[in-house]
Amino acid sequence: MKQRAGLFRAMHNFNFRLWTVGSLVSNVGTWMQRTAQDWLVLTQLTHHDASAVGTVMALQFGPQLLLMPWTGAAADYFNQRKLLLVTQAIMGVLALALGLMTVLGVVQLWQVYVFAFLFGCASAFDAPVRQIFVTELVGDKDLPNAVALNSTSFNAARMIGPGVAGLVIAVVGTGWAFLLNGISFIAVLVSLLMLRVSELHPNARATSTRGGIMVGLRYTWARPDLRATLIMLFLIGTFGLNFPIFISTMAVGAFHADAKAFGLLSSIMAVGTVAGALMAAGREKPEFGTLLTGAAVFGLGCALAAIAPDYWLFAAALVVIGIAALTFTNTTNSLMQLATEPAMRGRVMALRLGVAVGSTPIGAPIVGWVANVYGPRWAMAVGAASGFAAAAVALAARKNISASAAAESAAT
Repeated sequence: MKQRAGLFRAMHNFNFRLWTVGSLVSNVGTWMQRTAQDWLVLTQLTHHDASAVGTVMALQFGPQLLLMPWTGAAADYFNQRKLLLVTQAIMGVLALALGLMTVLGVVQLWQVYVFAFLFGCASAFDAPVRQIFVTELVGDKDLPNAVALNSTSFNAARMIGPGVAGLVIAVVGTGWAFLLNGISFIAVLVSLLMLRVSELHPNARATSTRGGIMVGLRYTWARPDLRATLIMLFLIGTFGLNFPIFISTMAVGAFHADAKAFGLLSSIMAVGTVAGALMAAGREKPEFGTLLTGAAVFGLGCALAAIAPDYWLFAAALVVIGIAALTFTNTTNSLMQLATEPAMRGRVMALRLGVAVGSTPIGAPIVGWVANVYGPRWAMAVGAASGFAAAAVALAARKNISASAAAESAAT
């Protein structure tokens, strides 16, 4: 029982429990939409055009980079709960609108591009505040555990959502997956409204938004550990976290799978991500060495997926990739939050998200082009190279971090 209490210690907090339930329902819908959107573009609006999927990803995640000067500052300056209410409501309305157009059979590729961009803009303001709102729910002491459990919930939804989306697409059509996602946002909105505000742990608020992301960039770049983490995130975020392209092109191009088998692959990968999140929840505190391990295993998993001879061996490799990806991303989240001054967390986390997610617009079209021209297995090889390159950065940075720590100790 002691181990269980330690593994789920953040769940003793009422607000965090309520938030987790609402987020789980909403995240199931979000993963349904992601799967349905990829399938809609790849099989209904184009003839297996991986570049079109890459363009959708670029438009959806590009705002993380474009809007960085404002998103992190907004998270540091405004009331976080109220900001989340606004962003979540906007994304729910967008999902309902896209679903209605798809059900009516009037949706076109350019319209999916527009909705992806609008959804990305709302998500760009939502993402950093969601990251640091966990601190407001549980405080600094339980932050690493809460981040890990939050990821467990997110990836449990990832395990459920794509499989459900595959069934919905096969039975009633793609548009209903979008509609169900829009409805799912009600759960997280209700949870935000029901929080015990008096029991929150308010983060220190920024007194001004002047300087925006540049203040966060200077602050982060002056720190060897944070700087190395950003470089690693850029490498893996740009060329490695392109799972919609990897999974969809391998499913259709290499294994000739149908919608159900395609959805199952994403759910199988989520088994690995849930396992990785639970492993992170069991750690007392995040360590830089874990980043090195996560990056190296990520590269190995992508390499195994690239040479997998059949569907089920590819699925097994996705489990390895999922564990490694969650180990890596969760550690960057906890490390950067705990190492950052509270009043700077919004801007630093916006920078982290901008690099991790916003770098996808750079890599997604490139990876999609590689899949089109050389085949999906070579696209997976690009992902493998990103993991190994990030591991090399961690090896070099660890020496510098140790040297800096030794110099500081000698000075004091």
